[in-house]
Amino acid sequence: MPLTNMAQKLLLRPFRSIPFKHLSVPLQSPPSSLLSRVTAVSCCPIFCGSLPATAARATATRTFSTSQVFRDTFNVQDGDDFQDRVLKSQKPVVVDFHAQWCGPCKILGPRLEKMVAKQKGKVLMAKVDIDDHTDLALEYEVSAVPTVLALKNGNVVDKFVGIKDEDQLEAFLKKLIGP
Repeated sequence: MPLTNMAQKLLLRPFRSIPFKHLSVPLQSPPSSLLSRVTAVSCCPIFCGSLPATAARATATRTFSTSQVFRDTFNVQDGDDFQDRVLKSQKPVVVDFHAQWCGPCKILGPRLEKMVAKQKGKVLMAKVDIDDHTDLALEYEVSAVPTVLALKNGNVVDKFVGIKDEDQLEAFLKKLIGP
């Protein structure tokens, strides 16, 4: 029985933020470590049931790697996720309030992810889509996007609205992380 479109979206939601171009798909090499690589153990019949047997087998053996960007950057799924991963985080967290329709957000987002990745795990980045999480945007008084908050121990310590260049973002992160 095929899944509805909504059910498929819910199942695949955690993987939406990973751009396809960042996935490497070696068919022959085994995974080097469990933490940095994921291997599909078996193919789901719902998605591969209509594929020929050879295609289903190939799908079942693919692996992909995650880079530092994807370990330090995550999409907030709901209020509880925000509470657990942002407010209770032991590390400082940069929260990027953005929207899919926002042009400046599409420029700032990758730039900010790149700068967070350069910090090598000293800071995390949470991405909050204001259309999906209006309650969080209202709670943190986001009136324009992109808005970026710096949180330390669950408290907002710094904030900016709009686009910044890489030097300004680096200074913003250094101020958050400290010496």
